[in-house]
Parts: sequence; structure tokens; C-alpha cells
Amino acid sequence: MKIVVTGGAGFIASQIVDAYVALGHEVMIVDNLSTGVRKNLNGAARFVEADIRSETAASAVEAFKPEVLNLHGAQIDVRKSVTDVRLDADTNIGGTINMVEAARRGGALTRVVYAASGGSMYGDSQVMPTPETEPPAGVSPYAVSKFTGELYLSCFKAMYGLHYVALRYANVYGPRQNLHGEAGVVAIFAERLLRGESCTIYGDGGQTRDFVYVGDVVEANVKALTTAYCGGVNIATTTETDVNQVYALLAKNLGVQTPAKYGPERLGEQRRSVLANGKAKQVLGWSPQVDVARGMAQTIAWYREHR
Repeated sequence: MKIVVTGGAGFIASQIVDAYVALGHEVMIVDNLSTGVRKNLNGAARFVEADIRSETAASAVEAFKPEVLNLHGAQIDVRKSVTDVRLDADTNIGGTINMVEAARRGGALTRVVYAASGGSMYGDSQVMPTPETEPPAGVSPYAVSKFTGELYLSCFKAMYGLHYVALRYANVYGPRQNLHGEAGVVAIFAERLLRGESCTIYGDGGQTRDFVYVGDVVEANVKALTTAYCGGVNIATTTETDVNQVYALLAKNLGVQTPAKYGPERLGEQRRSVLANGKAKQVLGWSPQVDVARGMAQTIAWYREHR
């Protein structure tokens, strides 16, 4: 198949590109390298350096005539979404529309795989693990913009019959991770510990997240190419891991005995987040294969080699 992957120089999408290329698909990457890095680019894929909001990107996508559009290019910093709401909306909503419309004009598009945000869209849900049936909660501009992308895809499905799979990621971590996003705590701690520096945990460290390993997320993107299911689905482990545990696992793998420092709690931070994954098992045949202990060990091993 001919597949466009936006954000394909980034942490998650570059590894999806690698998997698609290995399966024999023809891939084009669109990335403006604002957070992605050139060394992540797969040499077998075509690369267009452009912003997903731009006419340059739209023209390239239209000319490529993709059958599948994989949307990972986005503004992913929750704090930046608060300080620059317009930028967040322009990128995550406007960029999504620009890419889908361009791919549609190419004439071959049949499916969109969309990187949605399960970690933010449900807010402080009272149902744990949180299933897809829980309503979205607009607790940040980022959460609003990412869910709006799903709504547009639902609209395109109704109008044009365009199939889509919105993969609602929990907190993705692993090799190639940058320092952005909530799961960035893994990258931040790993970088600091490898430099022999201390780490600061904000609050008491009891905040929990559902940490899902990037290799498992890549597999979900492969399965999304062929599933008959259309709609949103959580990609998660159903396991809560708090920040104290994250630090302990990383420090253990590095043989660090120094305890973390603690700072004031950050206002507005979710206390708990963990997602149900029963639907992913049912409609994608997907379940996580890497638990958090093994995933943290593999992440540290990668940082040791590539720091």
C-alpha cells in the first residue's frame, strides 16, 4: 500500500514508518522537524520537510495518492496548548483537515489511522480503568483539539464513507522519546540519571499513568491497517504506575541509589489515569506485550547506547 505518515521523524511515528517499510509498504513522511529529528528518518521512505498546515505538504500528499493516511504530526505539549491555544488548534485541527482533504483529492484514500489521546481526553474519570464509552472531558486545549480531530474523521466517514481508526494512546514511552508530553517523565529522568544529575518529582509522586511501550503502540498501528473496525479505541495496558515507581525502576536499571528530590505539586495535574483495553483486544486483536518493568529496562538500554 501507499501510506503517508505525518510526524514520521518523531518518537512514535518514525518507528511506525520502520514497521510499514519492513512490511513492504511504500511510505512518504511529512514532518517539519520541529520536534522530530532527521536521524529518525527511514532511508527507504520518501521525505517531505513541511508543516502539515502548509500548501507544500498538501500538494505533496495529493500527488503521492496515498491509500492510507497515518496522522501523527501534531502539537503534543499540553502546557504549550494552554499558553498558545491558537497554535494548538491551528496545528491539531487545521493540520488534520489539511492532510485529510489533500489525501482525498489524491483519489485513492480509503483509510485514516489517527493518533488520538486517551491519556488526556477522558480527564479525571470516575471509572477506572476508563473505557471508550466514557465521555470526553475538555480539561486542556490539547485534549479538545485532539478529540476534535476524531469528530472530523467521524464526519468524513458519514459524508464520504472514509474508514478511520482513532488509536487513543495512554502514556507512550520508550526508545527515541523526546521530552514532550506527559510520558516524557521517563525520558527526562533517564537523561538526568545518565548524566549523574538528580531528578525532581513534583508533588508526592503518587500520580499514576498508564505507561504503554512504544513497540506495542507500533503493533497497534500495523493492525489498524486491516481491521474492519471504524472508530476510537484505547491503546493501553490497564496498569497504573505512579511516578515514584517510574523513578525507582529507572534508577534500579542504572544502579543509582540516590533518592529523588520532591518539589511543589503542579496545579491542574490529573491524579490518576488508566485506560481499559478490552476493545483493542476485540477489534484489533491487540494486547500489550511489554510490561512496565521490561519496558523501562529496554528504554534505559537504548538511552545508554544512543545518548
